[in-house]
Order: sequence, then C-alpha cells, then structure tokens
Amino acid sequence: MDEPVLLTGAAGRVADAILADLADAYTWRLLDRDPPAGEPAHEYVVADVTDKQAVREAMTGVGAVIHLAGDPRPEASWDSVLVNNVDGTKTVLDAAASAGVEKCVLASSNHAVGGYETDERVPDIYRSHDAYRLDGTELPRPGNFYGVSKATAELLARYYYDTQGLSTVCLRIGNLTRERPPADYERGQAMWLSYRDCAHLFDRCLRAEYDYEIVYGISDNDRKYYSIDRARTVLGYDPQDNSEDFDSDPEFESESDGDPDTDSDGDPGHAPAPGSGSGPNVGSPPGSGSGPGDDR
Repeated sequence: MDEPVLLTGAAGRVADAILADLADAYTWRLLDRDPPAGEPAHEYVVADVTDKQAVREAMTGVGAVIHLAGDPRPEASWDSVLVNNVDGTKTVLDAAASAGVEKCVLASSNHAVGGYETDERVPDIYRSHDAYRLDGTELPRPGNFYGVSKATAELLARYYYDTQGLSTVCLRIGNLTRERPPADYERGQAMWLSYRDCAHLFDRCLRAEYDYEIVYGISDNDRKYYSIDRARTVLGYDPQDNSEDFDSDPEFESESDGDPDTDSDGDPGHAPAPGSGSGPNVGSPPGSGSGPGDDR
C-alpha cells in the first residue's frame, strides 16, 4: 500500500503492538488526543475522534484506516461510550467513506459477545476439552455498555459498507498481553492474543481483500471459545502463539503482564480505570473489571 495508513488511538497498547512489528512496513499517520511523549517516528496528528473536521483532515490521502480510539473501560458509562465509541466511530467511518478510503480495520471487542458466557457454560468454555465456539456469525450479546458500543460500531461498519462500499473488517479482540498470557486467569488464557500475533493480524487486515467481515482476534490457543477459522480463510491469518505453551514455564504461575481490563487506546474522553493486577482462577465475568491483561 503506497498511501499512508491512518491509525487512531496511537498511544494505546494495541497500537504499540502493531507498531512494534510493522513500523517500517507502512507509511503511518498516527492520531491521538494526547501529544506524543517524545519525538514521534511517524506523522502524528493530535486530535479527538469526535472532532469531525480534524478527522476529515487527517483522513486526506490515506489508503486505509485502523480505528482503535475510544473509551476502553468495561465499566464505562453510557454517556461516555455513546460519545467516544459510537459517535467517534461514526465520525471516523463517515470521514473514511467520504475520502474514498479503500478499507477500514475496526477494533471491536470480546465484550460485544460477553453475554454468551453464561453460568451454565462457565468455566468449561475456557478449557480445551470444550467444543463450544463463537465464530462471528452469532448475534451480538454484550454484557456491559462498553460491549453495546462495540456491537453498535460493528453495525455502523455494516451500514457504511452496504451504503457506501467501505470495506471493513471488525476484529473482536481478546486479551492482549506482551510476552506471555495472563497467569491464574482462565478466561484471559482462552482469549489470549500475543503482541506478534496482534501485529500479524492487523498486517493481514491491511493486505487482504474483503467486503464486510467480523472475525476474532486471538492467538492459536488450545483453550479457546472463539473460532479463528474465518480469520484464517478470509485474511490469511497464521498465528504463531498458544497460551498452552506457557503452562510448563515456572514463571508463568507468578507473572502476568498488564493490569485488568485496562488500555489507553487513544481514549478521547476518559482515562482507563486502574486494575488490581490479579484475578480469580477461573476469571471474572466480562465487564467485572478484573482479570489481567488488555481485555478488549
């Protein structure tokens, strides 16, 4: 792709994973509401995704957009997700369609379908012997307002594809951590996404051809209840990591990377709530705000 890729939420953890491996693979135009901490290595736009004029200007001349920005807190209020996640996503999609952008990669979330984790299914669905799978064809079933906002973003993307031809893939991102999956948190291990698999997945989203898709963003974990078959078929996704590989690592039981359910993906209006850094063995229900890692 010769044209720049616009990446919103450039100060967040998902963006960090993307740029760690793909910094030199594309010409990047980064956008975040906060100024960069130091001298940026790429073009950097300081703007809020709810600012229509600023987003339209940032969209000029780009070939693709990766939209990560929003309030990432599972416990976020309706007022916050309505402005930051719903209105913000509409602003980005509208600007992309108007500018003739080729494709959009939209960060959705496991919280858009968190309601499928019922008392009858948990904790078995987090374990490798269980055959239950969500594959992206199921209806949204959010467990909190954050999940509602992500499901709404998926519908907005569908609308912009149907009415204006904006090709979009919605990634229902799992639990992103650096180096290793979260310890003592089965839910996080079942939906673990490593940094290198995250970068590879977004790279495939930029290179593949598609119309409108919903796929799950997790590594190739033995214990999983999200199918990655569609991501493999449509995008050519070939993840290399598996949370099960860390079971024999003596450090795995004592270390985890990241705080529970936190991130700062260009959050245009609010800072993420701090986490406790620990979670129960089985993992907490979606929306509880506990469980190590960037539980998108």
